[in-house]
Amino acid sequence: MAQYDIQAPGQGGTMLRRELKARHLTMIAIGGSIGTGLFVASGATVSQAGPGGALLSYALIGLMVYFLMTSLGELAAFMPVAGSFSTYGAQYVEEGFGFALGWNYWYNWAVTIAVELVAAQLVMGYWFPDFPGWVWSALFLSVMFLLNAISVKGFGEAEYWFSLIKVVTVVVFIGVGILMIVGILRGGEHAGWHNWQIGDAPFVGGFSAMIGVAMIAGFSFQGTELIGVAAGESKDPHINIPRAVRQVFWRILLFYVLAILIISLIIPYTDPNLLRNDVKDISVSPFTLVFENAGLLSAAAMMNTVILTAVLSAGNSGMYASTRMLYNLATEGKAPALFAKLSTGGVPRNALYATTAVAALCFLSSMYGNQTVYLWLLNTSGMTGFIAWLGIAVSHYRFRRGYVKQGRDLGELPYRSGLFPLGPVFAFVLCLIITLGQNYQAFLSDKIDWYSVTATYIGIPLFLVIWFGYKLLKGTRVVKYEEMTFPETSVNHASD
Repeated sequence: MAQYDIQAPGQGGTMLRRELKARHLTMIAIGGSIGTGLFVASGATVSQAGPGGALLSYALIGLMVYFLMTSLGELAAFMPVAGSFSTYGAQYVEEGFGFALGWNYWYNWAVTIAVELVAAQLVMGYWFPDFPGWVWSALFLSVMFLLNAISVKGFGEAEYWFSLIKVVTVVVFIGVGILMIVGILRGGEHAGWHNWQIGDAPFVGGFSAMIGVAMIAGFSFQGTELIGVAAGESKDPHINIPRAVRQVFWRILLFYVLAILIISLIIPYTDPNLLRNDVKDISVSPFTLVFENAGLLSAAAMMNTVILTAVLSAGNSGMYASTRMLYNLATEGKAPALFAKLSTGGVPRNALYATTAVAALCFLSSMYGNQTVYLWLLNTSGMTGFIAWLGIAVSHYRFRRGYVKQGRDLGELPYRSGLFPLGPVFAFVLCLIITLGQNYQAFLSDKIDWYSVTATYIGIPLFLVIWFGYKLLKGTRVVKYEEMTFPETSVNHASD
């Protein structure tokens, strides 16, 4: 198998280090979608759409994410670069499109780090209610910075162990849940399929409720695309990227669909506790409720630890993703050249400093500044994950079309996404529906709340302004299939 080794050097000729091993990529792939969306918000989805509605929504969004990841896997295994879908968008769609994808993605994760810092101090408040919360946020920001500043291996090792804790928690939860359902563990007296038949179950609230749950599921799965960003620093990417991508389907099936099914079989959707999905109230996480029903009285403290791990994992990943995206933009001349400089250890330190500074400023605005400013920053970033997914689907569709049109052999691709073109088309259409439907209820009311609508959708015009602003300034146009350039192979066989 020929290896495609595409890496842009930093200033001075230093290269990014390919130090992420197969186990790192696997855990990044698995841990990317496991967070507070599963541990905290999953109960609200069952309550809002019923057991059947929640399960169907998560399965449908899971299928969409699977197709997106196989599309990204084909691109990343063929062309493993730190900029990932920003580079693919520029080369296979339009240069301004890739420019906008990159800057929006950097901004999204920089703001997300601030969000996670706020969440971290809320979680720590469980144990230390009288301790100043900003101290915890400052401490965790320092930890995230150091993990990313040392080397890419530091990030990979931290993410490996963070993800492992989350995975073990979900596996234990599923095991305990099954034992309760079959009657081996006490506390499952009311568990069973009859919970799917009470009230309006299994489908509650109709189509509108399912759309609402689909939105929550979409946000829960964001972060899975990190594997594409990590491709630029992975060992044997043409082997390890496909291996990690193939696990996406099974992790979605196991960690989300099976977990939602167990929650719905043990806790009736009418339980009022399921609606309480605030990260501050760990005691009513559906995971906590199930563990406590099984007699594990320390479940709240345990879940608080796991949720703290999930928060730190998201912040750590955000620091890595935004830093590498800014670095890649600089190497392509789309950001100041100083961000392309690498340390002797292959870390883009200047890009890391800039990202840390933005995250800290956003966090400070939430504490000392106008809360409205912070909320608007959050809203402008909220849509970016979905826009990145749309970019992946479009880039892969055009990449494959151009590859075939130029008479190239699909058998030379290190990894080939199945069900083309159905996969990227299905993912694009469903992702577009979710993106545009974020706040569709506002348009159905007698009087439209334009403030709410603007806050929800501000990320879309922001993306379009950046895209078309670059397009007008540089005079770029959509890349024709015949003009697409593809990296040449080098005979360099890698071992498993």
